[in-house]
Amino acid sequence: MQKKAYPEITTARIILRRFSAEDAKDVQRMAGREAVASNTLAMPFPYLDGMAEAWIATHEKEFEEGKSAVFAITLKHNGQLIGAIGLSMQLHYKLAELGYWIGEEFWNQGYCTEAVKAVLDFAFNTLHLHKVTANHFAGNPASGRVMEKAGMHYEATLKSHILHWGKYKDLVCYAIFGHGD
Repeated sequence: MQKKAYPEITTARIILRRFSAEDAKDVQRMAGREAVASNTLAMPFPYLDGMAEAWIATHEKEFEEGKSAVFAITLKHNGQLIGAIGLSMQLHYKLAELGYWIGEEFWNQGYCTEAVKAVLDFAFNTLHLHKVTANHFAGNPASGRVMEKAGMHYEATLKSHILHWGKYKDLVCYAIFGHGD
């Protein structure tokens, strides 16, 4: 069986590429900031040594098994890592859940929306998925604006749905369907 090549996606200002072990320190520094971790469900906090390396080490196998596609978001002009974006996939249902984070110093510059649009294009035109969903905590409306700018539509708010950092939080759900669906 031939190994699937990990895709690289280029847009006007960013390149989405596979993570490498060399990215681990930057991941730990950016994702480990409270402002980033507090808005993400699965982000460890504090982000301890070795956690980023362990996370990055899962990407290749998960991609080969069709379970996920996780990309490093990097600046096109200098290659600097600024965040992560990925799809948790259920290919037999033609469904995926989108997740992302951006380093705090790169917020409000449109990079996240650009990355989301690129990954949605990949999901529908390369993976031929039917639907992509994404969620955000009600206390993080900026993430909802990113989803809306990328063409996603509000589906529901699940009240007191997730226990996160000792508090129940509302989860706001968005989705988008593939072309012609």
